[in-house]
Parts: sequence; C-alpha cells; structure tokens
Amino acid sequence: MPLLSPEINILEKVCNKASKIIIRDFGEIEKLQVSKKGPGDFVTKTDKKVEAVIIEELNKARPTYGFVAEESGSNKSKKSEFNWIIDPIDGTSNFMHGIPHFAISIGLEKNSEIIAGAIFDPIKNELFYAEKGRGAYVNNRRTRVSSRQNLQEIVGLYGCPPLDIAKEHIIFNQLKFASTKIHKLRNFGSAALDFAYVSSGRADLAWYDHLNYWDYAAGIIILLESGGRISDFDGKDFDKTSKNLFISNDKIHDELIKILLKNG
Repeated sequence: MPLLSPEINILEKVCNKASKIIIRDFGEIEKLQVSKKGPGDFVTKTDKKVEAVIIEELNKARPTYGFVAEESGSNKSKKSEFNWIIDPIDGTSNFMHGIPHFAISIGLEKNSEIIAGAIFDPIKNELFYAEKGRGAYVNNRRTRVSSRQNLQEIVGLYGCPPLDIAKEHIIFNQLKFASTKIHKLRNFGSAALDFAYVSSGRADLAWYDHLNYWDYAAGIIILLESGGRISDFDGKDFDKTSKNLFISNDKIHDELIKILLKNG
C-alpha cells in the first residue's frame, strides 16, 4: 500500500464527504424520473451543492490555493502557484437518468501543470489517484495501462459532441472507420472515468474533441503515471487549450492516430 501524500489525503477525504451528497441524491433520481418536472433542475442543484462542499473543504485544507470549477468558474490564487481543477459530477447525464456511472474529478495544478489528481466513483467505491513521480493507484492497487496492441483485441472509448455542434462532426466519420478496425467501441458517458479506465488497463484508448479542462484534468496525471500517452489528433503533445484529445497505451498510439487523421 502506498504512503499517501498530504495532497492525496486531502483529496480522498474531500471526495468521501462530497460523495455522500451524490449518493443520497442519486437515490432520489428514480422518483424524479416519473415526475412532470423531471430531474434536470434537481441535478443542477446537486452539482452546485457538491461543488460548494468540495471548494469549502479544499479551502479549509489549503486556504491559499485557487480553483477552477465547472459550476463556479475560476478563482485562481494570487498568493500561490497552486490551483484545484474541479468537476463535481462528471457524467451528469448518466446521473440524471439513473445510470450508475459518474465520478468526482479533482486535479491539482502547479504553475499550469497537473501534479496530482483524484477521480472517485461513489457508486463502485473506487478511488483512482496519482501524484507526479509517485505512480498511480486505484484503491491502493498500482495501475498500469494495458499492453495490448492487436487492434482486433482492443477496446476503445469515446465521447460524442454536444447536440449544438454535432451536425456533420468529424468524430462520426472516425467512429465509422474505427469500428471496422477495432474490436469494440464504447461510449460510457464520463470522460473522467474513461481516463481512469484507460489508465488501469480496462480499456486501451479513448478520444474526444469537445472536452473542457475540468473534465479530464485529474485524469491527465493518473494516465501519465500509469504509463499512458496523451496527444491531440495530430499526435502533438498535450495542450490544455485544445479540445481534441487522444489517449492510449503507448503501443498503439501512433497507429490509431493515423486512423483518426485519415478519417477526420
């Protein structure tokens, strides 16, 4: 079992506290499904409640750190080079429809570089975490990306673009072609957990062209510390301003990038 650093200890405690709200509210979703109002407003309130608790607890533990959060926006620190990158519920659509696949995602940035992160799946009680130079873990077990390289054996994950930009989007051509080359493709609906699953070898690759930074900030360090690779669709090094991302084990990265480029 690895010795947890102070930062990872903080993230674990924060995730555990925030998850109690998520689990309680998730239990109410089934009732909301049959109401006229529907679960949309309820879920928005849950997002905000969870994010408020996360920010409050992180501020108690590290009062000089700033944050960038999905619901609250940016409040970057003027006293410190550290900022938390927060997504209170990644996989909100799953949560809203009663699908038990979503996660809390919190990354820690130092001078614009992610140096630590945690992704917590409250339903499965799985905590994926990593810190720069210290490896990546899920519930205290070391994680490594897969070593699979035969395309007929690999599983790929992806996320579809939002409806307002979906028309004639390049990812659909990519999916059509990739589905003839790759064993199986899956859209699970949580980018944070996709990063966690590629990092732990449960899947072999994932790609997106519409993500926000908070969706995957924690996943970056978990992936890299698991031996994975991240780039844009051109194979260029990761840049957090880019919304198109490709992650995989290193053995198939270049080959799959060519497939995506050919059909982008």
